[in-house]
Amino acid sequence: MRAVVTRVASASVAIGGKTAGAIEKGFLVLLGVGPEDNEAVCDKLAEKICNLRIFEDEQGKMNLNLEQVGGSLLVVSQFTLYADTSSRRPGFSHAAKPELAVPLYERFLDRCRARGFMVEHGQFGADMQVASINDGPVTILFDTDKP
Repeated sequence: MRAVVTRVASASVAIGGKTAGAIEKGFLVLLGVGPEDNEAVCDKLAEKICNLRIFEDEQGKMNLNLEQVGGSLLVVSQFTLYADTSSRRPGFSHAAKPELAVPLYERFLDRCRARGFMVEHGQFGADMQVASINDGPVTILFDTDKP
């Protein structure tokens, strides 16, 4: 799985001009699923992201996690994170097919909710408009295929 996690002051996703999900302080997570991913990989990534300490403490150091700041998550499916960019026109054959990707995307949402977080989301496969006020900016990349 691949994820781009941005610390945000606020973020939202709209589908067809209507807001589908919105958060204040927290993480905007763009989440992609690869063909080799499974439930264990999904669970580990959710755990890592939910425990990520990228909020500033009273000394100005990135030392606090999402729970400690009362943050939320906005998770948006993003198959383009698996783009093959070897040519000018990206190919997306390296992304998981919906039969695998949808259940793992939903599992990721469930794992974050199980930790007690408010989780908003887009709609898998929809044409979405994502807006965010990045805080910092702080953006972290995760790729479960790499250590």
